[in-house]
Amino acid sequence: MLDTTSLTRAVDHFADRLRAAPQSRLQRGAAAEALGLARELALRAQRVEDPSGKPREMPEAGMFAAADQITVAAHDLALVLRDEAEVAEAVALVEEAQKRAGV
Repeated sequence: MLDTTSLTRAVDHFADRLRAAPQSRLQRGAAAEALGLARELALRAQRVEDPSGKPREMPEAGMFAAADQITVAAHDLALVLRDEAEVAEAVALVEEAQKRAGV
C-alpha cells in the first residue's frame, strides 16, 4: 500500500492554518488559493479514476469551507495515487499553494 502520510500532513497543516486565519486574510486571497488547490487536486483524482470522463469542477462553497474542500480533495486523490512520485508532486502542490495563500 502506498504511503500518503506526507500528503495528509501537508493538507491538514494547510487546512488548520486556513481555519485559524482571520476573515480578512481569507478575503485577501487565501480562500481563493485554497479553492484553486482543491479544484486541481480533484481534477487529478478524476483523471486517474476516469481518464476519458468529462471533468467536474469543485463548486465554490464559500471562504469558510475552503479548508474542508482541500481536505476532501486531497483525501480523494490520496486514494488513487499510484506511486511515490505522484505523492511528492501532490505534496509540492499543497506546499506551494499554502505559501501563495500566506497562511
